[in-house]
Amino acid sequence: MSRQFIISVLSEDRPGIIADITGAVYELGGDLAELNQSILCGYLTMILVAAFDTAMAATTLLARLEAINSPTRFDFIVREIEASPPCPEIGAPAKAYIMTAQGRNKKGLVHGVSSFCYRHNINILDLATTRTGDTYTMILQLDLTKVTAVADVRKELQHFAEQNGLQVLLQHHDLFKVTNEIPF
Repeated sequence: MSRQFIISVLSEDRPGIIADITGAVYELGGDLAELNQSILCGYLTMILVAAFDTAMAATTLLARLEAINSPTRFDFIVREIEASPPCPEIGAPAKAYIMTAQGRNKKGLVHGVSSFCYRHNINILDLATTRTGDTYTMILQLDLTKVTAVADVRKELQHFAEQNGLQVLLQHHDLFKVTNEIPF
């Protein structure tokens, strides 16, 4: 019977971490379904989903990961998740939007933007932020499926942006993709 696990990894960044983690999963016969990784302030965080055909135990998987010979310390969370049905195909929902928000750095910007989204029943699918000097930039992928009138959200978002000194742009995902991808 197939078993599926979600694995969370945190470590000071160095070359080879992804190879170490995926190598341990591979050695145990695991098949990676999804992986997402990011580096913040010199720390790598990664979340991945792996399926095993054998009766893998979370403790066995965790023990193998903790046995990785690494000059950096790893922190792991391993949790078994429902293996059937498989993870749904990930694709942008029909009402997926990309929002960019940029302004002078101050405390509470991410909280303010995420609270705005919550109040308007907007789900944040992905969020990346960066600070360059005194400028704070956020890029959010949003699901507006539960929003009935996007025009009303745009109007309230403009008001929110003015109150918080932000420049905000909300684009449908398809428009953002067409205007920001370089074909190879």
